[in-house]
Amino acid sequence: MGGVMEEEVVRGFLRRFLEEFPAPLGSEDPLPLNPLSRKVSLDELRGESLDLGLRLLNTRDAPSTLNAAMCHAALAELLKADLSPFHLPQEAEQQQGEEQEVVLLQSEPVQRLFLNKLREVGVAWHQNLPSPLPVGPSRFLMCSAHAIRNTRRKMEDRHVTLPDFNTLTGLKDGVERGYYAVFDGHGGVDAAIYAATHLHVTLSQQEGLQSDPATAFKTAFTRTDDMLRGKAKRERLRSGSTGVAVLLQGEWLHVAWLGDSQSMLVRRGQDITLMDPHKPDREDEKQRVEALGGCIVFMGCWRVNGTYAVSRAIGDFDQKPYVSGDADCSSTRLHGDEDYILLACDGFFDVVRPAEVPALVLGVLREQGESQGAVEGAGCEEVSEGVLGERVAQELVAHAKAAGSSDNITVMVVFLRPPAQLLLRDQSNTAVATEGPAQE
Repeated sequence: MGGVMEEEVVRGFLRRFLEEFPAPLGSEDPLPLNPLSRKVSLDELRGESLDLGLRLLNTRDAPSTLNAAMCHAALAELLKADLSPFHLPQEAEQQQGEEQEVVLLQSEPVQRLFLNKLREVGVAWHQNLPSPLPVGPSRFLMCSAHAIRNTRRKMEDRHVTLPDFNTLTGLKDGVERGYYAVFDGHGGVDAAIYAATHLHVTLSQQEGLQSDPATAFKTAFTRTDDMLRGKAKRERLRSGSTGVAVLLQGEWLHVAWLGDSQSMLVRRGQDITLMDPHKPDREDEKQRVEALGGCIVFMGCWRVNGTYAVSRAIGDFDQKPYVSGDADCSSTRLHGDEDYILLACDGFFDVVRPAEVPALVLGVLREQGESQGAVEGAGCEEVSEGVLGERVAQELVAHAKAAGSSDNITVMVVFLRPPAQLLLRDQSNTAVATEGPAQE
């Protein structure tokens, strides 16, 4: 997992990419994918461009590190360009309501320029590969993610997987980072999409990311919420989203969250608590809301002012500050014996206790290992880790649905060691339990 990419793999992908896009997009040519917005501010341009580029490249079987490197290079070229031809005139409402002028761009033509920059990067790299080639994560990282709408009318969850956080955002401080997040929207999907698009970009721009990651994470949540407020006002959006985000930074695991989406760590088969989710009936949250003049009432579930069933979220501006946008953060040192991190929305954790997770995951790995011939003594290590671990999230989602969850369900499992090693340890523990203590 990670390391230096092979030149042959890179050249092969670039050749196929340029065969698919042999010429720049013309001014009237349709985009291969729709951008997220019709109008985009300068602050939003980075996140929306990177999102479009990753969506385009991720469907074309390129290594994730190459995707991230190409998108970063294309964005850097875009930001050097004269973007004034894409500026929109200020609307009367904006002129009256904004404290400071917000420059808005026409999204489609500026993203057409971004995709042409992406193609230019492909042409340049195909002719002369960058040296050295982009390097992926040195630690083992494998992510299994799955999400379903379930019985709800709409799917309002979003999740983000960025093992190449530094490559995508251009950080070069020598500290390895990976980023993973789950966002659970309500009242629409706009807030969840916005957070999934912009939080990691905003986090990467925090000067104290290396020295004070907790403050950097909290500031990034606040900044993203403020950016969404401006967009919601301009476009009359009404939605909110809880969120949990994980940053693996060097030997540390940092978790930041708003609301009741959760993350947990499993170390040597034992569940480790990383956070206390924000819920309206949590005593300190109840006191905070009441101190502001609000109330927590029970209407099928506990709700802030009888409206939202969350006490902290991105968005939900009609209930701010009762529904707070202030994130919490925790930090845990990693010792190298951790198995995986799990992130999920309340559609999972409302029906599955954290203490149940290790046995559920191990059960899935056993079943998959046995189906691939990974029986005792037959070499779990020979089973492809990608195949072995990739169905774990899907099976956990299915378990939550069978346990009675009717909500959207998103589960992400970030393995910090090869799943085959977890099976080997399980076999060893089983053998010891079966044989009993050694006789003297």
